[in-house]
Amino acid sequence: MLRNNEKAADPAGREAAFGSVSGQGRTHRLRPLIWLPALVLLLVLGACSNSSVTSTNADDGPGVNTVPWDYRIQEGSVGDLIGSDMTVLPDNELLANDNNYATGQQIWTLQSMSATLTTDDQGRNDVQLSGWTTLKSYPDEASAKTDLENLKVSVTTDVDVVGVYKTALNGETRNFAVLELPSGNRMKQPVDDARYGKLKDVKEVAVVLEEVHDFADYDLAYAKFRGWAN
Repeated sequence: MLRNNEKAADPAGREAAFGSVSGQGRTHRLRPLIWLPALVLLLVLGACSNSSVTSTNADDGPGVNTVPWDYRIQEGSVGDLIGSDMTVLPDNELLANDNNYATGQQIWTLQSMSATLTTDDQGRNDVQLSGWTTLKSYPDEASAKTDLENLKVSVTTDVDVVGVYKTALNGETRNFAVLELPSGNRMKQPVDDARYGKLKDVKEVAVVLEEVHDFADYDLAYAKFRGWAN
């Protein structure tokens, strides 16, 4: 059974502007992340759902929302020049030639992936990932990595422990912990017996989160659990 906690204090505010975020591993309290207006504010794990998140806010009703999910850097080369555009090999993807590259020149590109969260009338979410979309080109890998580090930010912070529980099937027992992220998301993680013992009597625990920020709107972000801080 879940052990409910008392209401936790709101995390302290955090301001970040694109291009000014420092490296990974910072320790601080996160402010709640800003979402799309229609995005479900409270997502919790449903035992009967195939998805990793479900909504329990019935007033929100069914809906479709999109959040930033991931970024990556790809190495390629310039193919054909077509007017002010260029093709990027090996996939021949058409991209604006903003840096006046020449055919055959080696370049790096930043690609993004989004996630579409579809909430049904039962409050369950189905998560669908998009394909990779190329956003921007760079003449060197270092410049591309600078943007990537600003868009995917690793932070260490305390989050609320909603509860821990055990399940048993065919004589095997598994432990789970349910955490509430600063954004309002609730998610579960399998835990071993040692961590189960540590979490069952606490209200907060230190974790590592990854903030995935939207390239076009930095204040729009999605927080992902990336592990235990200790």
